[in-house]
Amino acid sequence: MHTDSAADTISDGLIKVQIALGNVASKRERVKTLYKKIDDLMKYLDPQYIDRIAVPDAMKLEFILAEEQYIISQTSLLEQLHNLQPYLDSEHVKAVTGQASRLQALTQVHIKQQDQSEAITVETKKLLEDYNKLTVLLSKQFVLWDETLSQLEAAKEAKLISE
Repeated sequence: MHTDSAADTISDGLIKVQIALGNVASKRERVKTLYKKIDDLMKYLDPQYIDRIAVPDAMKLEFILAEEQYIISQTSLLEQLHNLQPYLDSEHVKAVTGQASRLQALTQVHIKQQDQSEAITVETKKLLEDYNKLTVLLSKQFVLWDETLSQLEAAKEAKLISE
């Protein structure tokens, strides 16, 4: 019951305030004029009011006609989207969220395999460099042996000729 008396007190207070405002407003001519022009003020405060005054209907029609191709293309795209909506609502697309954990596991495997591939690539590059170094060293050794053999053969031939 206590809340009913509080509500009555509040409503009584509001009624008294409304009566007091009405008395003040009736005594002031400027306030009366303002109350009469509130509808006009609300109309002028509307953001679209300037558009209605500044842009006549003929101009609006010109704007719409100028954008006709754009509107048609957008309509076509919306129709395509509407036709593709069943695919977006399909169970396969809805199941994607359920596959996120599997995708995460596959991503981890893929990262691990990339790391292994990188390690194999580095090792292969090192082996190729070692192979190239060995090939160059063997080539130099064969050239030295060939020169030595050529010198020995030349010396043997010179000995045979001198005998």
